[in-house]
Amino acid sequence: MTKHAYIELGLAVLKTEAEAITAMSARLDQSFYAACDLVLKCEGRIVVTGMGKSGHIGNKIAATLASTGSPSFFMHSGEASHGDLGMITAHDLVIALTGNPASSLARSADIHLDVSVSKEACPLGLAPTSSTTATLAMGDALAVAVLEARGFTEQDFALSHPGGHLGRRLLLRVADIMHTGTAIPLVTSGTTLKDTLLEMTAKGLGAAGVVDAASKRLVGIYTDGDLRRTFEKMPDIETARVDEFMTPNCVTIESERIASEALKIMHDKKINALMVVDRELSVQGALNMHDLLRAGVV
Repeated sequence: MTKHAYIELGLAVLKTEAEAITAMSARLDQSFYAACDLVLKCEGRIVVTGMGKSGHIGNKIAATLASTGSPSFFMHSGEASHGDLGMITAHDLVIALTGNPASSLARSADIHLDVSVSKEACPLGLAPTSSTTATLAMGDALAVAVLEARGFTEQDFALSHPGGHLGRRLLLRVADIMHTGTAIPLVTSGTTLKDTLLEMTAKGLGAAGVVDAASKRLVGIYTDGDLRRTFEKMPDIETARVDEFMTPNCVTIESERIASEALKIMHDKKINALMVVDRELSVQGALNMHDLLRAGVV
């Protein structure tokens, strides 16, 4: 086969499967609403079952439902009659998606979701292609509609995905990665530029918070960027005070905020470090972009 022939066949498959989904969307009716309502109100688990290729799709649908707030599991049809039916309780809900509204399964179900297709994308008309794509799409539609109705949030999603990058991005808080105690780069108002630079160098965060000597509240920050701007004026670092060159009323973040919010703030404000404060502007910690990188938030 030529390169052109391969591409033409691939396009034909995609077109056939896209048409199957489009045709199915025209059949989305009261039954879909009723199915969503049952899933939302289910007091047990959502049970998805199937065999062969349909079983693989059913497994994915169950996983999507489970990760979006609807407790669900997959039960292999062949194993159901060999003891696995014992996993189903009176409070559970079994999903019925078929390509034949007149089938015994469809007629036995309280609600039937029609995922029939006019033809498979396979040129032999044998391998499940359009039918499995349509079933998968219907499962996604069901899961996402219920997710929205449930008021499912990013934080809820993260609880089901604690591992890997997604979990770190959604669960990790500023308090988990910030520098605390003596590791916080801090100077008091009135400190010389020389001593401020020494503090910045010692703590290695590229910035130093400036606090009021009496109240200990944050009044500003002195960063690497401020340092470059300072030397445009060539001051005497032995006598010049940090107050003259710091950034007052600086951007801050609270320790209980999600670490990804700190990343967004740094990106939006084009800064590389943040002081962490409480509502009284008392310094709780500090972090920079490198901390976020090490934690896997970026």
